[in-house]
Amino acid sequence: MSENLHQGCNGDCSSCGKSCSGHEPQSLIEPTGEYNNIKKVIGVVSGKGGVGKSMVSSMLSILMRRKGYNVGLLDADITGPSIPKTFGINSRALQNEIGILPAVTKSGIELMSVNLMLPENDSPVIWRGPVIAGAVKQFWHDVVWGDLDYLFIDCPPGTGDVPLTVFQSIPLDGIVIVTSPQDLVSLIVKKAYNMASMMNIPVLGIVENMSYVKCPDCGKEFKIFGSGSEDIAKELGVPLLAKMPIDVSLAQMVDNGQLESLDCDYLDNAAKVIEEL
Repeated sequence: MSENLHQGCNGDCSSCGKSCSGHEPQSLIEPTGEYNNIKKVIGVVSGKGGVGKSMVSSMLSILMRRKGYNVGLLDADITGPSIPKTFGINSRALQNEIGILPAVTKSGIELMSVNLMLPENDSPVIWRGPVIAGAVKQFWHDVVWGDLDYLFIDCPPGTGDVPLTVFQSIPLDGIVIVTSPQDLVSLIVKKAYNMASMMNIPVLGIVENMSYVKCPDCGKEFKIFGSGSEDIAKELGVPLLAKMPIDVSLAQMVDNGQLESLDCDYLDNAAKVIEEL
C-alpha cells in the first residue's frame, strides 16, 4: 500500500473524509521529444489480427498526406511490422545527436518501424512485453518527427501490453477500430471499444474491411463474411466510417510496396472525420 495513505486507512475512500494522495489518479502520459510538435495523434486498433489494420493505417496516412498535411506513421506492431514493405522502404533507420530519424516515403510521409532497425527484414523480434512496450515509447519520444499535423499509430491487435502502453503513454486524440463482418469479430470490437472507454479515449468510428467482393463480370457484390458491423456500430453509438471490399489491386500494391499509388475512395469519409477533429 502506498506510503502516502493515512495511518489506519482501510482502503475504503467513502468512509474517510481526508484527502489522500495515494488514491489520486496519476497520468502516465509521456512527452514526445523536444524537437517534435505533433498536433493530432490517431490510433488504429483491432481486437484481433488479420482484419487489415495496417492497411487502414497506411491508407489513412496517404489520404491525409494528399490533403496537404504533414503526416507521420508509427508502426507499434513490434513483433509483426509490415508498414515499411507497404511503402517499399528497405533502408535502415539513421540516428544523429538529437535522435532517431524516421524514414520518408515517396509522398513525404514520415514513418518508423522496428523493421528499420533490424539487421534483416525477416529477423524475428523475440522480446518480452515490457521490452516491446519500451520500444513503442522510444519511437514516440526519441524519433525526430518534427512538425506533424497527424501521427497515425498502427497498434498491434488485442488489448495486451503494447495497446495498453499506447493508450496510457501517448496522448491519443481518438482511435479508429478496424474489423471484419463476422459475428465473432464483432464481439472482439466491443473489447477494443470498452478498453478505449475505460481510458477515456474517443472512438472516432469503425472501419469494416473485407465487407464484400465484387464480381468483375456482373458487378454484383457478395458478402461472403456476412454483415454485422452496422449492428455493432449502432449498439456502441459510433459511426461506421467505411466498408472496404476485398480488393486484389490493393493487395498487389502492398506486395509491390506501391500503396501510395492507390486510387479508391474507400476511406474518404474516415479521413474527413479525422480532418474535422
